[in-house]
Amino acid sequence: MTTKKSPQTALIHSDYRPPAGFDAFPTAIHHASTVLFENVAALRSGQWKDKNAYTYGLHGTPTTFTLEARLAEIEGGHQCLLAPSGLAAIAMVDLALLRAGDDVLLPDNVYNPNRELGRWLEADFGITVRYYDPLAGAGIAELIRPNTRLIWTEAPGSVSMEVPDLPAICAAARARGVLVALDNTWSAGLALNGFAHGVDIVMQALTKYQSGGSDVLMGAVITRDRAIHDRLSMAHMRLGLGVGADDAYLVLRGLPTMRLRFEAHDKSARKVAAWLAARPEIARVLHPALPDCPGHATWQRDFTGAGGLFSVLFDARYTEAQTDRFVDALQLFGIGYSWGGANSLAIPYRIAHMRQNWRDAGILVRFNIGLEDADDLIADIAQALEVMA
Repeated sequence: MTTKKSPQTALIHSDYRPPAGFDAFPTAIHHASTVLFENVAALRSGQWKDKNAYTYGLHGTPTTFTLEARLAEIEGGHQCLLAPSGLAAIAMVDLALLRAGDDVLLPDNVYNPNRELGRWLEADFGITVRYYDPLAGAGIAELIRPNTRLIWTEAPGSVSMEVPDLPAICAAARARGVLVALDNTWSAGLALNGFAHGVDIVMQALTKYQSGGSDVLMGAVITRDRAIHDRLSMAHMRLGLGVGADDAYLVLRGLPTMRLRFEAHDKSARKVAAWLAARPEIARVLHPALPDCPGHATWQRDFTGAGGLFSVLFDARYTEAQTDRFVDALQLFGIGYSWGGANSLAIPYRIAHMRQNWRDAGILVRFNIGLEDADDLIADIAQALEVMA
């Protein structure tokens, strides 16, 4: 300025500019709602949709653009959009691609908030929502109607762990011009390449392995097709689905160690699952890498790993009160939803009330095997089984 600034103005407007050329391994955290333009011409020429300029914090900063690019690369996609949670990412897909009169198919083992969203779409938006056997494979062709626009898949289902035949589902959908969206959260994009198996849209809950700290809520939607991405971008903008720079940084910080953590979860979970499979209290271990899990052969064909999440079905002779006592007796396992963090978790489900084909099943308990020593976790489960009995 040519005139002297008062102390108050100097608090807001400084002449200092740091020297250029600084670089470091961590991605810088850019906090911004307002983005400054160099001049009016820059203001008028910037296009938020193309991401060739910064226009407003909601549409992205260098921090979020960097995270989107890295997530797309991990999944083998070309475009990525961030959302405040995994459920927000699912809602963005539905609201971008579906309208009144359309039909959407959800697997019967769908993530329950996705099911609740489906009920809302049907009740208030005039969209038909139907459920299919997650092991339907090519048989899903019989369910596709002229107004079917979208098929959701989960690989595997996050509670009952059935592994779908993605290539068969995608082939049937493509033949009828129907898009397929995959919830790929279980494999973190590391153990399953959704695009290679034919899906059009990959959704991730970055809340899990990507952050790894059980302290971030975030979701991502990744695509390869520009036209699909543009439709999603408009929904993303209209719904105002921005994420904070600090949360984006936490996910970026977790990415370099994600594969190492995922493999450590996987190794321990297989050891704990194998031990549980030999216990008389357990009727079935629902771990995709074990033969007892529905869709195990598909997992062997399509996946390269398994992570730390699996479920067990208790023998029918045990009551809900007993299995609740088992979960309460665990000392190294927290009781809570989610997975992918360093701390192990256990949570009981009334699976007979959740799945049409599981009416005679016993109580299900889902485990997230964290980064504790596997032998310590096994000892903890053993003492809890004694308390239960």
